[in-house]
Amino acid sequence: MTGTSVPRVVVVSRPTEYAALLARHGTREQARFFLETRGRTIEEAVARDEAQRTALTTIAAGIPGDWRRTRVDRGDLDRFLFEPGDVVVTVGSSGLVANVAKYLAGQPVIGVNPDPTVHAGIVAAHAPESAVALIHAAAAGAVVTDDRTMVEAVLDDGQRLLALNEIFVGHVSHQTARYTLRCPAGEERQASSGIVVTTGTGATGWGRSIARERQSALALPAPAERRLVFFIREAWPSATYAAGITEGTLDSGDRLEVTSGLDNGGVVFGDGIESDRLDFRWGVTARIGVAAECLRLVGAAS
Repeated sequence: MTGTSVPRVVVVSRPTEYAALLARHGTREQARFFLETRGRTIEEAVARDEAQRTALTTIAAGIPGDWRRTRVDRGDLDRFLFEPGDVVVTVGSSGLVANVAKYLAGQPVIGVNPDPTVHAGIVAAHAPESAVALIHAAAAGAVVTDDRTMVEAVLDDGQRLLALNEIFVGHVSHQTARYTLRCPAGEERQASSGIVVTTGTGATGWGRSIARERQSALALPAPAERRLVFFIREAWPSATYAAGITEGTLDSGDRLEVTSGLDNGGVVFGDGIESDRLDFRWGVTARIGVAAECLRLVGAAS
């Protein structure tokens, strides 16, 4: 960020498992009993909670006192208003980066991994100590960013969903979904367990799992590549439905069009957040493709 305005740092986190256990069970001893009945210890949950608290404290201490700062819980993201000049810091798993990505418009994101023994850190790769220097560099516009491709779904009534990893189209319970599919390879009326459209970032997760399971020869995209791939889950042919198109590539200008044949239960959701979804009722068409927006993931100071 340049100019004379005071920087604002937005730190995004979510409640730890220990905090959730206390909220559910009331006391530490009741939480301990619950975990021990499942072969786990309260100590490991407490250690993870302390690691996140330490990371948050380290980051807070590194923000200059005259800068603006705010904390946002993951559950409040849909009600929070980001400013164009914000520096966004996520503290937690890589999934938290995906959660925040769709609410941004080019703000740099620093993904902090508070506990590498728990989180893989695929996009949340920075230690709390190194993140402090990156916050200062990002506020000065002196960071290198990895601009990661995102995927969008737009319904014919104008509703839009944005995701970093993947978009799912199908039935809310993952039972049989019926729809008409149109893509560069052709058009089919299909019945399947749903459609997954993945970015290069998502290709390290759900998309990769599907590709490995079916031993697909499809080349998965790199995170910054302006290309998507889609997979039809468990499509089966019948007298009414076809299963000739089960995977494919979507280049930047391509769109996968899906028209719902579901009387009820049809959904479109992104990044595994089923509660934040679009209603995919009978006759509605979703057009899915590369989004104009990218996630600006901070890599290093320039």
